[in-house]
Amino acid sequence: EALAAAAQYARAVGCPRIHLMAGRVPLGADRAAVAEEMEATFIENLRYAADLLAQEDMIGLVEPINNRITDPRYFLNTPHQAAAILEKVGRPNLKLQLDLFHCQIMDGNLSRNLETYFPLIGHIQIAQVPGRHEPDSPGELNFPYLFELLESLGYAGYVGCEYAPKGDTLEGLGWLRSYWESRGLQHGGTSTAAE
Repeated sequence: EALAAAAQYARAVGCPRIHLMAGRVPLGADRAAVAEEMEATFIENLRYAADLLAQEDMIGLVEPINNRITDPRYFLNTPHQAAAILEKVGRPNLKLQLDLFHCQIMDGNLSRNLETYFPLIGHIQIAQVPGRHEPDSPGELNFPYLFELLESLGYAGYVGCEYAPKGDTLEGLGWLRSYWESRGLQHGGTSTAAE
């Protein structure tokens, strides 16, 4: 029922993608002991969700979330695990939602992971590691490099900013203004040479 309601809301606002959560390892359970059963249930649920979303011409997204910091009990933790599950589900309207924050914490090697899993990616999210703030805040990730890599791979989707701004919203988007200017673009990503 919740998925049907989510699809109805998504249709009403023109959103073609829905994040399908993987669930958490039960409290007190050993992850390894329940992994096989949890994966089988997740695969069954994803097939059901994919079939329902296909009727709406929508895409379901699965997001690996790190279990080292953010959610120790979350079942889906790495892009490798997500890719294997997506292959087992076998539905073309299911994609990988790759949050570079979680990917860096669990695996690093972002360039190679982006290249390897690019055909599966349906959405990208960003936040600086370790503070989960703006991309230009101090941290491990070189976002201009990563954005150029995404462009070179042909990524044409949105990049979701899932971070905790240090200030207000406008301050929190100052990095984007600077990034556009460094590339000769104006606000909104339009070329200054075209005007």
